[in-house]
Amino acid sequence: MTDSNQPEIQAVADFLRECLPFNELPEPALQEAARQIQIIYVREGHQFSAATDDYALRIVRSGAVEIRSSRNELMDRLGEGESFNIHGLDVGDEGVHAQVIEDSLIYLLPRAHYEAIRAQFRDFDRHFHSQRSRRLRRAARYQPNTNMMMLPIESLVSRNPLTLGPNASLQEAALAMTGRRVSSVLVMEGETLCGIVTDRDLRSRALAKGLPLDTLVSDIMTRKPKHIDVGASLFDAILQMTQQGIHHLPVLRDGKVFGIITSSDLMLARRDDPVYLVQHLSRQTETAGMRAIIDTMPSLLVEVIKGGMRAHQISRVLTAISDTVASRLIDLAIQELGPAPVPFCWLGFGSQARGEQLIGADQDNGLLIDDAATAQDMAWFEQLAQRVCDGLNACGFPYCNGKVMATTDEWRQPLRGWKATVDSWTRTPTPDAVMRVSIFFDLRAVYGDQALCQQLQQHMLARTQKDTIFLAALAANVLEQTPPLGIFRRFVVERNGEHRDEFDIKKRGIMPIVDLVRIHSLAHGVEAVNTRERIQQLKQKKVFTIADGRNLLDAFDTIQQLRVENQSRQIAAGHAASNYMNPKDLPELERKHLKDAFTVVHDSQEALRNRYRQGL
Repeated sequence: MTDSNQPEIQAVADFLRECLPFNELPEPALQEAARQIQIIYVREGHQFSAATDDYALRIVRSGAVEIRSSRNELMDRLGEGESFNIHGLDVGDEGVHAQVIEDSLIYLLPRAHYEAIRAQFRDFDRHFHSQRSRRLRRAARYQPNTNMMMLPIESLVSRNPLTLGPNASLQEAALAMTGRRVSSVLVMEGETLCGIVTDRDLRSRALAKGLPLDTLVSDIMTRKPKHIDVGASLFDAILQMTQQGIHHLPVLRDGKVFGIITSSDLMLARRDDPVYLVQHLSRQTETAGMRAIIDTMPSLLVEVIKGGMRAHQISRVLTAISDTVASRLIDLAIQELGPAPVPFCWLGFGSQARGEQLIGADQDNGLLIDDAATAQDMAWFEQLAQRVCDGLNACGFPYCNGKVMATTDEWRQPLRGWKATVDSWTRTPTPDAVMRVSIFFDLRAVYGDQALCQQLQQHMLARTQKDTIFLAALAANVLEQTPPLGIFRRFVVERNGEHRDEFDIKKRGIMPIVDLVRIHSLAHGVEAVNTRERIQQLKQKKVFTIADGRNLLDAFDTIQQLRVENQSRQIAAGHAASNYMNPKDLPELERKHLKDAFTVVHDSQEALRNRYRQGL
């Protein structure tokens, strides 16, 4: 183009201004790019390849283009405003080509100017240097991380902690702790941490019992103490110490003691951070006090999003809060009913089990009871279930519409009953059974005897591995719910009704990932329940390639982040948080990332279909 075609140049500039990554260019650079653009018209069926076409950036002005591998596998589908450099895509696979699938108008930016812009503007260069998965990971870093809770603990850790061998006496430990003016000592065998002794241990386990001063520290120490990695955040340390009720947390690096962090160190954190609400909840004696705290959650979500907390961290906090409410209600019920007659475990299902709860979660819970329970004992547990579920509802966790609660007989059973239920569901995977499996097979011990939960989970995994018919039934159910993305990467939204022009980002984006990752986990004996942890373990087992696992994790994080940010906007506008989203409300960059994420989900579903094709 020449300057004599100024109106045309301005039209091109206006279009580029809405395209990634041209929208990041300063106006003079954008105008110069528009002047360099060549306009070409290509018919459906035309192919671009590195072997036959000039090195250039091509931008789809109208029409649609598919990027295909040397084996003609679909790699991506591009629509209006999206661009490609076939020579850049050709690296590592010389047969990659672009197939025009409908008559298209293409803007062509010649190599010299394209590379000059890349050399001058770093963000522009990064966009084309990165593959889709890298763009998603970069999107996760765009949000500023200003929340102090996300700072690494390394700067707060007390280095060179006091250590003694297991044969040291209580008197030696007390003298050493007094001399160093510390409240704990790590008990070491060589370089291996084998225990910890604190001031509280000396009081309650030694002095209160009248033990002699020459008693060995190994006799009163906490063996195999909980610990944390030095790379963890302040948030991770506070959450772990609060949930486990400990005040001293050894810090390891590469499996060796690096230092120790104490509750005093954590006073550096702000007192109004959400994790402290767990402590406040654990001290409440009435549901009204708990409800008052829970009612602050929506406004708190808005603040932590502004502060830079990521979606997976927010969901961990909200899950910890719901765990604490349930645990406190159980404690209060036991105070009223008396001690449990036999060991039991309160189970959390679904998003609570996965540690992925957000605002507005309802109840999904059950009771797992020791097989020694009598009929009279079961009556006690029925009363416990009623009190706790009523309490949860009063605290803001509504009753489950599907009755997946411990108050329902089917969801309150001895271990043998649960095993029989699992056998029935897997042996005859009816639609109802498949629906229940999708809830029940994400389970976690919230309160009580964790060994009971482990036994049930092991039985469940033993039943599901290599059961191709059962896994195929699960796969068929999962594949019914696809991401809301049309053939030309256009969002598919509701056409009428209350949610016109919107889609349910949880149902259409999050749950397909959760469901397909669960199937792979059941098929390969993965014990993790959290979706992110499952993906990591599936990568370790080589069920997912490193690239596929990374892409799926990026997609999950991207969709979940946009989900919580959407809820934050709804709350700030005075509306109730929901999972419905209008894609037009998103900036262009976020729409691009969301399309990339949905494409990853679609590809993962196709891989699932192929893996379980025989059973299907």
